[in-house]
Amino acid sequence: MEVEYVTTPFGRRPMTLAMLIAQRRAGHGKSVKSVDKWKIYRALCEAKPHLGVTDRALAVLNALLSFYPKNELSDDANLVVFPSNAQLSLRAHGMAEQTIRRHLAALVEAGLIVRRDSPNGKRYARRTRAGDLHEAYGFSLAPLLSRAEEIEHLAAEVVADRLHIQGLRERISLLRRDIAKLIETALAEAITGDWDAVHSGFRSLIDSLPRSPSAAELEFLFQKLGLLHQEIVNRLEKHAKTKKISANHYQNERHIQNSDSESLTESEPPQPKHPAMLSAVPAEPLPNAASVSENLPLHRKEARPPVPNTRSEGFGESKAGLKSFPLDLVMKACPEIAAYSPTGQISSWRDLIIASVIVKSMLEISPAAHQEACAVMGSENTATVIACILQRTSHIKSAGAYLRDLTRRAQKGEFALGPMLMSLLRANTTLNERRLA
Repeated sequence: MEVEYVTTPFGRRPMTLAMLIAQRRAGHGKSVKSVDKWKIYRALCEAKPHLGVTDRALAVLNALLSFYPKNELSDDANLVVFPSNAQLSLRAHGMAEQTIRRHLAALVEAGLIVRRDSPNGKRYARRTRAGDLHEAYGFSLAPLLSRAEEIEHLAAEVVADRLHIQGLRERISLLRRDIAKLIETALAEAITGDWDAVHSGFRSLIDSLPRSPSAAELEFLFQKLGLLHQEIVNRLEKHAKTKKISANHYQNERHIQNSDSESLTESEPPQPKHPAMLSAVPAEPLPNAASVSENLPLHRKEARPPVPNTRSEGFGESKAGLKSFPLDLVMKACPEIAAYSPTGQISSWRDLIIASVIVKSMLEISPAAHQEACAVMGSENTATVIACILQRTSHIKSAGAYLRDLTRRAQKGEFALGPMLMSLLRANTTLNERRLA
């Protein structure tokens, strides 16, 4: 490495303490035998936030390094490069010379290069008769060699910080997703608590984060979200422990739903062959709620006279006094439910009940609302009501709430199926006439 000594800039450029320190650092830095110039340049690109240099300044440094003929910066070589501003502009992708001068000054101030000005301020070199460099004036790259270890450490810190921030962002993203879905679960399950306030607090934490947060800000947010996540999980677990009976209730529902076709066939008694024989069929006692399927309540297990089949012309009444209607009339008024039957058509009340169970889940009617409706209106009438709701689903905001309202009205004797069916029947007849026209 060439002998480093303090030199002042040419012309009116003043000498600064930063330039003095940079020159002394280059001359008295830790001795390094050699370093790959492009390796140290890549480390500089990583460490630029700690060194106070910009992308444009590094582009100028890249151009300077390209004028050094070897890939290795070694301490036994002359490390001065002396290109003109015009040559630097060409290798810096056409950067204006005025801009190049400004970034060269920034590199000198950052202590990455040192000026070696000639007596007249020009950049040139004197060579021996053998062609070797004897003396050169321009910019010395010696600081890159002497500060190589420092630059590499700074680059490692930047990379570690970036990976740490990346990990924090990923964990925060997972917490945000989990918290949002847990709040949705709490609202869907109607768990006691001011969940709107919890969601507002959650959003305020997220919105308070700046556009480019630091690692400390991300760590603070991660800590707050972690506490909120744990609190929500604790509430949900506490609610689940207090609802073990309800959990068993839902498990029974899924079990019966998987075997509904078999249980229905086995438990349904044969229909009388004549309407006059209906009175001779004894009514079975009403079973308790634990033994009744929520998804597919068996209408023959209700304490009421059985409803005639589709071949009969008679009409029946539910426990709440709700009048039943023939199946063919129901299907004329509500033809859309046939698409949800396993066979693609409704030929019996059993088919209608099975299709209504499928539609119930699709319309997000809760098992509790469905069971209450079956207890009040009966299985066939509940299936008829669900078929009517499906027929007018575009006009109903919440099918579950609507079914609960009809159940309450039926219990008070304020609801009848006739007007609902007749209205749908007239609407379907009008629609068919328009299509034919």
